Amino acid sequence: QVQLVEAGGGLVQPGGSLRLSCQASGSIISIKAMGWYRQTPGNRRELVARITDAGATDHDGSVKDRFTISRDNAKNTVSLQMNRLNTEDTAVYYCNADLVHYDSDSSERLRDDYWGQGTQVTVSS
Repeated sequence: QVQLVEAGGGLVQPGGSLRLSCQASGSIISIKAMGWYRQTPGNRRELVARITDAGATDHDGSVKDRFTISRDNAKNTVSLQMNRLNTEDTAVYYCNADLVHYDSDSSERLRDDYWGQGTQVTVSS
């Protein structure tokens, strides 16, 4: 079983900063990529930033130069440093991992997408 546990959401004023973190645990063999997505009511989940196991990053245009994704491969963690937050950044943020894990039912290595439970980020004065 694989779990992704997020931390770091909360309420912040416009112009402020927050740091989100996510740790993956369980029967993980390797993690190909980790990322952060966000979702607002009535809208689809959208990519915020993503980082591969080689360190290549991809940031949505709306957060470039404000948000920075980083990863600690040894600890299976991914972080998102969010600076100069604005009200449009208000959303539930979800951690995602594209990983290979050991499945005890089939005794096989499987590659799957896993999601965290989501953490609320609210930017408001």
